[in-house]
Amino acid sequence: MQMLFARHGESQANLLHEISNRGLKHGLTRKGRQQALTLAERLTGRGISRIYTSPLLRALETAALVANRLDLEFEVTGALREFDCGVAEGRSDPEAWQLWQSVFDAWTVRNEWEASIQGGESLRDLQERFVPFIESLTDRFAGSGETVLCVSHGGVYWMMLPLVLANVDTQFIHARRGFDYTACIAAELRQGRLWCTEWNGTRLPEEKRT
Repeated sequence: MQMLFARHGESQANLLHEISNRGLKHGLTRKGRQQALTLAERLTGRGISRIYTSPLLRALETAALVANRLDLEFEVTGALREFDCGVAEGRSDPEAWQLWQSVFDAWTVRNEWEASIQGGESLRDLQERFVPFIESLTDRFAGSGETVLCVSHGGVYWMMLPLVLANVDTQFIHARRGFDYTACIAAELRQGRLWCTEWNGTRLPEEKRT
């Protein structure tokens, strides 16, 4: 099997610089919709058979545009939702983003996986919903020719892909400056583990994949 991890297109929350990781408040911008359509074109011919998406509006709209182009249905799962930022949700002020940066640094620099913004999720919480979902897909489709697409968020991927991709760590992601809108990461199942083979259109050298 193969698995593709795509980020959503540009959203209104991105333009407003607002933390918006709950509900259906902010959809795609016009640019974001075009990005999603371009992603759909890039994914044509990849043999995608199933699409799963975060329930946040920007991801839903991205998945819907891709699914329509590929003539597929899509399934919504909370496992792919961006991490909840508690008291910083719905805010765009410097203090809110300082809270966001503080928890991001706690997770990525100090390995403090239990840290969270008040009322929000810890990295452990995120792990406990994301990793089992991905493992359930690999268990379900192992040995098949299925190609599965997940539509999610930059924060989720930054934190979680190192836990599910055998040859990717946070330093690898940092060197690539994270995930741009509609970035797409490809992985294949090898001996029960997912290995990254392509990073946003660029094939990885074999030594980086094994």
